[in-house]
Amino acid sequence: MLRFLVSLLIGLAVGVVVGLYLGWVQFPVEFVDSPASSLAERYKDDYIVMVASGYLKDGDLGGAVERLRILGVPNIPAYVQEVTERYISNSQNADDISVLVALSESLGRLTPIMLPYRKIAAPGVGS
Repeated sequence: MLRFLVSLLIGLAVGVVVGLYLGWVQFPVEFVDSPASSLAERYKDDYIVMVASGYLKDGDLGGAVERLRILGVPNIPAYVQEVTERYISNSQNADDISVLVALSESLGRLTPIMLPYRKIAAPGVGS
């Protein structure tokens, strides 16, 4: 029995040492800075919602457009409209839809499907 326990402990120690060597020395993790344009659609949508929420807080439409440029889409207003309509069609979170509608409206892309989610006035719109 003692021989079995000693063999088990030696085997575990060798396994830990080999595992640490392989994980840290031989095959370490390499971090690569990927562009935002390579994100999956789900994460691009989340990013647009975050930018739209920030836009509602600060009212800086130019800043919101600049933040969206890193996604690499050719027509930002059309892309925001597309995402907004997709959120509405898929019955996503109503709060997310309302901030997307406000941004889309400020970009001049308010469509009939967006009207029920429209706020009274988005920053910089109307007055």
